[in-house]
Amino acid sequence: MYVLKTLLSQYLRTAITITGIALCVVLMLFLLSIYKGSADGSVEYVRSSSADIWVLQNNATNILRNTSLLPATYGSTLQSIPGVKSVAPVLFLLASIKLPGHPASIYLTGYDLQAVNGGPPSIFKGKNVSRDEEIVLDRSFAAKYKIGVGDQVLIKNDTLIVCGLSNGTNMFVLQFAFITMKKSRELIGFPGIVSVFQINIDEGISCSEVIKRINSKIPNVAAFDKPTFLDNNQYESKAGILPLLFVVIVIGAIILTAILSLILTVNVLEQRKDYAIMKALGSPVGFISGQVIRQAMVLAGTGMLLAIVLFFPLIRVIEKISPEISAKSSWWQVIIVMVCLFVISLISSVIPNLRLRKIYPLEVFH
Repeated sequence: MYVLKTLLSQYLRTAITITGIALCVVLMLFLLSIYKGSADGSVEYVRSSSADIWVLQNNATNILRNTSLLPATYGSTLQSIPGVKSVAPVLFLLASIKLPGHPASIYLTGYDLQAVNGGPPSIFKGKNVSRDEEIVLDRSFAAKYKIGVGDQVLIKNDTLIVCGLSNGTNMFVLQFAFITMKKSRELIGFPGIVSVFQINIDEGISCSEVIKRINSKIPNVAAFDKPTFLDNNQYESKAGILPLLFVVIVIGAIILTAILSLILTVNVLEQRKDYAIMKALGSPVGFISGQVIRQAMVLAGTGMLLAIVLFFPLIRVIEKISPEISAKSSWWQVIIVMVCLFVISLISSVIPNLRLRKIYPLEVFH
Protein backbone atom coordinates (compact mmCIF):
# COMPACT_ATOMS: atom_id res chain seq x y z
CA MET A 1 0.00 0.00 0.00
CA TYR A 2 2.86 2.36 0.79
CA VAL A 3 4.19 1.85 -2.74
CA LEU A 4 0.86 2.90 -4.30
CA LYS A 5 0.54 5.79 -1.86
CA THR A 6 3.99 7.05 -2.83
CA LEU A 7 3.28 6.82 -6.56
CA LEU A 8 -0.22 8.32 -6.35
CA SER A 9 0.98 11.24 -4.26
CA GLN A 10 2.52 12.52 -7.49
CA TYR A 11 -0.12 11.15 -9.86
CA LEU A 12 0.75 13.43 -12.81
CA ARG A 13 4.43 12.48 -12.69
CA THR A 14 3.49 8.81 -12.34
CA ALA A 15 1.12 9.01 -15.32
CA ILE A 16 3.80 10.65 -17.46
CA THR A 17 6.34 8.03 -16.38
CA ILE A 18 3.99 5.15 -17.19
CA THR A 19 3.24 6.71 -20.59
CA GLY A 20 6.97 7.09 -21.30
CA ILE A 21 7.60 3.46 -20.33
CA ALA A 22 4.70 2.33 -22.52
CA LEU A 23 6.03 4.25 -25.53
CA CYS A 24 9.50 2.73 -25.06
CA VAL A 25 7.97 -0.74 -24.87
CA VAL A 26 5.84 -0.08 -27.96
CA LEU A 27 9.02 0.95 -29.79
CA MET A 28 10.75 -2.29 -28.78
CA LEU A 29 7.78 -4.43 -29.80
CA PHE A 30 7.45 -2.57 -33.09
CA LEU A 31 11.12 -3.00 -34.00
CA LEU A 32 11.04 -6.69 -33.08
CA SER A 33 7.97 -7.11 -35.29
CA ILE A 34 9.67 -5.29 -38.16
CA TYR A 35 12.75 -7.46 -37.74
CA LYS A 36 10.69 -10.66 -37.77
CA GLY A 37 8.51 -9.58 -40.69
CA SER A 38 11.43 -8.39 -42.80
CA ALA A 39 13.62 -11.41 -42.04
CA ASP A 40 10.80 -13.80 -42.95
CA GLY A 41 9.66 -11.81 -45.99
CA SER A 42 13.17 -11.70 -47.41
CA VAL A 43 13.47 -15.48 -47.55
CA GLU A 44 9.84 -16.55 -48.05
CA TYR A 45 10.41 -16.97 -51.79
CA VAL A 46 13.17 -19.50 -51.08
CA ARG A 47 11.37 -21.16 -48.17
CA SER A 48 8.14 -21.71 -50.11
CA SER A 49 9.86 -23.18 -53.16
CA SER A 50 9.69 -26.95 -53.53
CA ALA A 51 13.13 -27.00 -55.20
CA ASP A 52 15.58 -29.45 -53.64
CA ILE A 53 18.69 -27.84 -55.13
CA TRP A 54 19.55 -24.28 -56.19
CA VAL A 55 22.25 -23.77 -58.83
CA LEU A 56 23.93 -20.38 -59.15
CA GLN A 57 27.00 -18.83 -60.69
CA ASN A 58 30.21 -19.86 -58.97
CA ASN A 59 30.99 -17.70 -55.86
CA ALA A 60 27.33 -16.67 -55.49
CA THR A 61 25.65 -17.97 -52.33
CA ASN A 62 22.26 -16.23 -52.22
CA ILE A 63 19.74 -14.26 -54.27
CA LEU A 64 19.44 -11.26 -51.95
CA ARG A 65 22.85 -9.62 -52.22
CA ASN A 66 24.69 -11.63 -54.89
CA THR A 67 24.63 -11.40 -58.67
CA SER A 68 24.38 -14.67 -60.56
CA LEU A 69 24.39 -15.04 -64.34
CA LEU A 70 24.40 -18.43 -66.06
CA PRO A 71 23.96 -19.55 -69.67
CA ALA A 72 20.45 -20.79 -70.33
CA THR A 73 21.97 -23.82 -72.10
CA TYR A 74 22.97 -25.18 -68.69
CA GLY A 75 19.32 -26.09 -68.25
CA SER A 76 19.47 -28.98 -70.73
CA THR A 77 22.79 -30.13 -69.26
CA LEU A 78 21.30 -30.18 -65.76
CA GLN A 79 18.21 -32.02 -67.00
CA SER A 80 20.42 -34.79 -68.38
CA ILE A 81 22.12 -35.47 -65.04
CA PRO A 82 20.92 -38.72 -63.39
CA GLY A 83 18.63 -38.01 -60.44
CA VAL A 84 17.38 -34.64 -61.72
CA LYS A 85 13.61 -34.71 -62.09
CA SER A 86 12.92 -31.14 -63.24
CA VAL A 87 14.78 -27.89 -63.86
CA ALA A 88 13.23 -24.43 -63.46
CA PRO A 89 15.23 -21.43 -64.75
CA VAL A 90 14.70 -18.05 -63.05
CA LEU A 91 16.04 -14.64 -64.00
CA PHE A 92 16.27 -11.89 -61.37
CA LEU A 93 16.77 -8.24 -62.26
CA LEU A 94 16.25 -4.90 -60.59
CA ALA A 95 13.82 -2.78 -62.55
CA SER A 96 11.74 0.36 -62.17
CA ILE A 97 8.04 0.79 -62.70
CA LYS A 98 7.20 4.20 -64.10
CA LEU A 99 4.68 5.89 -61.83
CA PRO A 100 3.32 9.43 -61.64
CA GLY A 101 5.85 11.56 -59.83
CA HIS A 102 8.67 9.08 -59.33
CA PRO A 103 9.63 5.56 -60.52
CA ALA A 104 9.49 2.68 -58.03
CA SER A 105 12.06 -0.13 -57.90
CA ILE A 106 11.09 -3.81 -57.88
CA TYR A 107 12.94 -7.12 -57.82
CA LEU A 108 11.68 -8.47 -61.12
CA THR A 109 11.55 -12.27 -61.35
CA GLY A 110 11.20 -13.94 -64.73
CA TYR A 111 10.26 -17.61 -64.72
CA ASP A 112 9.16 -20.38 -67.06
CA LEU A 113 5.39 -20.83 -66.84
CA GLN A 114 5.75 -24.53 -67.69
CA ALA A 115 8.26 -25.18 -64.89
CA VAL A 116 7.40 -26.50 -61.45
CA ASN A 117 9.09 -23.66 -59.53
CA GLY A 118 9.97 -19.99 -59.93
CA GLY A 119 6.65 -18.23 -59.50
CA PRO A 120 5.20 -16.32 -56.53
CA PRO A 121 4.83 -18.21 -53.23
CA SER A 122 1.07 -17.54 -53.14
CA ILE A 123 -1.51 -15.33 -54.80
CA PHE A 124 -3.38 -12.95 -52.52
CA LYS A 125 -5.71 -11.58 -55.19
CA GLY A 126 -6.25 -12.18 -58.89
CA LYS A 127 -4.37 -14.94 -60.69
CA ASN A 128 -0.87 -16.01 -61.65
CA VAL A 129 0.92 -14.91 -64.82
CA SER A 130 -0.32 -16.75 -67.91
CA ARG A 131 1.11 -14.69 -70.77
CA ASP A 132 3.96 -12.32 -71.58
CA GLU A 133 1.90 -9.14 -71.15
CA GLU A 134 1.03 -9.85 -67.52
CA ILE A 135 2.75 -9.18 -64.20
CA VAL A 136 2.15 -10.19 -60.59
CA LEU A 137 3.03 -7.51 -58.03
CA ASP A 138 3.64 -7.83 -54.32
CA ARG A 139 0.46 -6.82 -52.53
CA SER A 140 2.18 -4.33 -50.20
CA PHE A 141 3.86 -2.66 -53.18
CA ALA A 142 0.51 -2.46 -54.95
CA ALA A 143 -1.19 -1.04 -51.86
CA LYS A 144 1.52 1.60 -51.41
CA TYR A 145 1.16 2.88 -54.97
CA LYS A 146 -2.58 2.20 -55.21
CA ILE A 147 -2.26 -0.32 -58.03
CA GLY A 148 -5.03 -2.87 -58.45
CA VAL A 149 -5.63 -6.04 -60.42
CA GLY A 150 -6.37 -5.08 -64.02
CA ASP A 151 -4.32 -1.88 -63.91
CA GLN A 152 -1.46 -1.30 -66.32
CA VAL A 153 2.14 -0.57 -65.33
CA LEU A 154 5.01 0.62 -67.51
CA ILE A 155 8.49 -0.97 -67.34
CA LYS A 156 10.90 0.55 -69.83
CA ASN A 157 8.64 0.85 -72.88
CA ASP A 158 6.56 -2.23 -72.12
CA THR A 159 3.04 -1.94 -70.76
CA LEU A 160 2.10 -4.88 -68.53
CA ILE A 161 -1.27 -5.75 -67.04
CA VAL A 162 -1.39 -6.52 -63.33
CA CYS A 163 -3.06 -9.91 -63.22
CA GLY A 164 -2.49 -10.69 -59.54
CA LEU A 165 -1.05 -9.68 -56.19
CA SER A 166 1.27 -11.98 -54.25
CA ASN A 167 1.96 -12.81 -50.60
CA GLY A 168 5.35 -13.55 -49.03
CA THR A 169 7.25 -11.33 -51.46
CA ASN A 170 7.98 -8.24 -49.37
CA MET A 171 11.67 -7.73 -48.54
CA PHE A 172 11.01 -4.50 -46.57
CA VAL A 173 13.17 -2.22 -48.75
CA LEU A 174 12.29 -4.02 -51.99
CA GLN A 175 9.47 -6.21 -53.27
CA PHE A 176 9.30 -9.08 -55.76
CA ALA A 177 7.33 -8.90 -59.00
CA PHE A 178 6.81 -11.80 -61.42
CA ILE A 179 6.72 -11.96 -65.21
CA THR A 180 7.44 -14.59 -67.84
CA MET A 181 11.01 -15.61 -68.62
CA LYS A 182 10.59 -14.39 -72.19
CA LYS A 183 9.51 -10.92 -71.10
CA SER A 184 12.33 -10.62 -68.53
CA ARG A 185 14.92 -11.44 -71.21
CA GLU A 186 13.39 -8.84 -73.50
CA LEU A 187 13.65 -6.25 -70.74
CA ILE A 188 17.27 -7.03 -69.87
CA GLY A 189 18.29 -7.36 -73.52
CA PHE A 190 20.18 -10.66 -73.18
CA PRO A 191 18.18 -13.66 -74.41
CA GLY A 192 20.45 -16.48 -73.31
CA ILE A 193 20.97 -15.99 -69.57
CA VAL A 194 19.33 -16.98 -66.28
CA SER A 195 20.15 -16.21 -62.65
CA VAL A 196 19.46 -19.54 -60.98
CA PHE A 197 18.14 -23.00 -61.70
CA GLN A 198 15.72 -24.54 -59.22
CA ILE A 199 16.02 -28.31 -59.36
CA ASN A 200 13.75 -31.07 -58.12
CA ILE A 201 15.31 -34.50 -57.75
CA ASP A 202 13.90 -38.01 -58.01
CA GLU A 203 12.68 -39.76 -54.89
CA GLY A 204 15.23 -41.90 -53.15
CA ILE A 205 18.17 -39.82 -54.44
CA SER A 206 20.19 -37.74 -51.98
CA CYS A 207 20.81 -34.06 -52.66
CA SER A 208 24.51 -34.44 -51.90
CA GLU A 209 24.89 -37.08 -54.57
CA VAL A 210 23.14 -34.98 -57.21
CA ILE A 211 25.19 -31.92 -56.20
CA LYS A 212 28.38 -33.95 -56.74
CA ARG A 213 27.17 -34.90 -60.20
CA ILE A 214 26.30 -31.27 -61.00
CA ASN A 215 29.73 -30.04 -59.91
CA SER A 216 31.37 -32.79 -61.92
CA LYS A 217 29.35 -31.99 -65.03
CA ILE A 218 29.44 -28.18 -64.74
CA PRO A 219 32.46 -27.13 -62.64
CA ASN A 220 31.87 -23.36 -62.71
CA VAL A 221 28.58 -23.33 -60.79
CA ALA A 222 27.63 -23.33 -57.11
CA ALA A 223 24.95 -25.84 -56.09
CA PHE A 224 23.22 -25.80 -52.69
CA ASP A 225 20.58 -27.99 -51.12
CA LYS A 226 17.50 -26.10 -49.90
CA PRO A 227 18.37 -25.92 -46.16
CA THR A 228 21.85 -24.58 -46.91
CA PHE A 229 20.56 -22.08 -49.46
CA LEU A 230 17.83 -20.92 -47.06
CA ASP A 231 20.45 -20.41 -44.34
CA ASN A 232 22.60 -18.39 -46.76
CA ASN A 233 19.72 -16.06 -47.55
CA GLN A 234 18.67 -15.74 -43.90
CA TYR A 235 22.22 -14.78 -42.98
CA GLU A 236 22.25 -12.07 -45.64
CA SER A 237 18.85 -10.73 -44.59
CA LYS A 238 20.06 -10.43 -40.99
CA ALA A 239 23.42 -8.95 -41.97
CA GLY A 240 21.96 -5.92 -43.75
CA ILE A 241 19.93 -3.07 -42.30
CA LEU A 242 18.09 -5.29 -39.84
CA PRO A 243 20.85 -5.35 -37.17
CA LEU A 244 20.40 -1.59 -36.87
CA LEU A 245 16.94 -2.31 -35.47
CA PHE A 246 18.53 -4.11 -32.53
CA VAL A 247 20.77 -1.11 -31.92
CA VAL A 248 17.69 1.09 -31.66
CA ILE A 249 16.09 -1.46 -29.30
CA VAL A 250 19.16 -1.32 -27.04
CA ILE A 251 19.08 2.48 -27.09
CA GLY A 252 15.40 2.37 -26.14
CA ALA A 253 16.22 0.02 -23.24
CA ILE A 254 18.93 2.39 -22.00
CA ILE A 255 16.55 5.36 -22.19
CA LEU A 256 13.91 3.37 -20.31
CA THR A 257 16.44 2.47 -17.60
CA ALA A 258 17.40 6.13 -17.26
CA ILE A 259 13.75 7.21 -16.97
CA LEU A 260 12.99 4.70 -14.25
CA SER A 261 16.19 5.43 -12.35
CA LEU A 262 15.49 9.17 -12.41
CA ILE A 263 11.89 8.86 -11.24
CA LEU A 264 12.74 6.39 -8.47
CA THR A 265 15.63 8.57 -7.27
CA VAL A 266 13.36 11.63 -7.13
CA ASN A 267 10.82 9.61 -5.15
CA VAL A 268 13.51 8.57 -2.67
CA LEU A 269 14.65 12.17 -2.19
CA GLU A 270 11.07 13.39 -1.69
CA GLN A 271 10.29 10.60 0.79
CA ARG A 272 13.64 10.94 2.55
CA LYS A 273 12.09 11.74 5.92
CA ASP A 274 9.70 8.78 5.72
CA TYR A 275 12.57 6.43 4.99
CA ALA A 276 14.55 7.89 7.90
CA ILE A 277 11.60 7.19 10.21
CA MET A 278 11.41 3.61 8.93
CA LYS A 279 15.09 3.14 9.72
CA ALA A 280 14.66 4.72 13.15
CA LEU A 281 11.79 2.34 13.92
CA GLY A 282 13.99 -0.62 13.00
CA SER A 283 12.47 -1.76 9.68
CA PRO A 284 13.62 -5.25 8.62
CA VAL A 285 16.68 -5.59 6.42
CA GLY A 286 15.67 -5.30 2.80
CA PHE A 287 12.25 -3.81 3.52
CA ILE A 288 13.09 -0.27 2.45
CA SER A 289 15.06 -1.33 -0.63
CA GLY A 290 12.19 -3.67 -1.47
CA GLN A 291 9.85 -0.66 -1.50
CA VAL A 292 11.94 0.93 -4.26
CA ILE A 293 12.03 -2.30 -6.27
CA ARG A 294 8.26 -2.67 -5.93
CA GLN A 295 7.78 0.89 -7.15
CA ALA A 296 9.86 0.04 -10.22
CA MET A 297 7.82 -3.12 -10.81
CA VAL A 298 4.50 -1.29 -10.51
CA LEU A 299 5.59 1.41 -12.94
CA ALA A 300 7.04 -1.11 -15.40
CA GLY A 301 4.07 -3.48 -15.15
CA THR A 302 1.53 -0.71 -15.68
CA GLY A 303 3.57 0.62 -18.60
CA MET A 304 3.70 -2.87 -20.12
CA LEU A 305 -0.07 -3.27 -19.92
CA LEU A 306 -0.62 0.13 -21.52
CA ALA A 307 1.90 -0.75 -24.26
CA ILE A 308 0.05 -3.98 -25.11
CA VAL A 309 -3.23 -2.07 -25.34
CA LEU A 310 -1.65 0.48 -27.71
CA PHE A 311 0.61 -1.79 -29.76
CA PHE A 312 -1.71 -3.95 -31.86
CA PRO A 313 -4.04 -1.14 -33.00
CA LEU A 314 -0.95 0.97 -33.74
CA ILE A 315 0.51 -1.77 -35.96
CA ARG A 316 -2.68 -1.86 -38.02
CA VAL A 317 -2.64 1.93 -38.43
CA ILE A 318 1.04 1.92 -39.50
CA GLU A 319 0.47 -0.87 -42.04
CA LYS A 320 -2.36 1.13 -43.58
CA ILE A 321 -0.22 4.25 -43.78
CA SER A 322 2.90 2.37 -45.02
CA PRO A 323 1.82 -0.96 -46.57
CA GLU A 324 5.44 -1.88 -47.41
CA ILE A 325 6.14 -2.27 -43.69
CA SER A 326 5.87 -5.97 -42.94
CA ALA A 327 5.41 -6.52 -39.22
CA LYS A 328 5.01 -9.95 -37.65
CA SER A 329 4.20 -9.95 -33.97
CA SER A 330 3.65 -12.79 -31.54
CA TRP A 331 3.16 -13.31 -27.84
CA TRP A 332 6.72 -14.63 -27.67
CA GLN A 333 7.92 -11.13 -28.53
CA VAL A 334 5.71 -9.72 -25.79
CA ILE A 335 7.15 -12.22 -23.29
CA ILE A 336 10.72 -11.38 -24.32
CA VAL A 337 10.10 -7.65 -23.86
CA MET A 338 8.36 -8.33 -20.56
CA VAL A 339 11.39 -10.23 -19.25
CA CYS A 340 13.69 -7.44 -20.46
CA LEU A 341 11.47 -4.90 -18.70
CA PHE A 342 11.73 -6.93 -15.49
CA VAL A 343 15.54 -6.84 -15.73
CA ILE A 344 15.45 -3.11 -16.52
CA SER A 345 13.32 -2.55 -13.40
CA LEU A 346 15.88 -4.29 -11.22
CA ILE A 347 18.76 -2.32 -12.76
CA SER A 348 16.85 0.96 -12.40
CA SER A 349 16.44 0.42 -8.67
CA VAL A 350 20.20 0.21 -8.06
CA ILE A 351 20.93 3.96 -8.00
CA PRO A 352 17.90 4.86 -5.79
CA ASN A 353 18.89 2.11 -3.34
CA LEU A 354 22.39 3.54 -3.17
CA ARG A 355 20.83 6.89 -2.19
CA LEU A 356 18.84 5.10 0.50
CA ARG A 357 22.07 3.99 2.17
CA LYS A 358 22.95 7.64 2.74
CA ILE A 359 19.76 8.27 4.71
CA TYR A 360 20.41 8.00 8.46
CA PRO A 361 17.81 7.49 11.24
CA LEU A 362 19.07 10.61 13.10
CA GLU A 363 17.73 12.78 10.25
CA VAL A 364 14.30 12.36 11.87
CA PHE A 365 15.40 14.63 14.73
CA HIS A 366 16.80 17.42 12.54
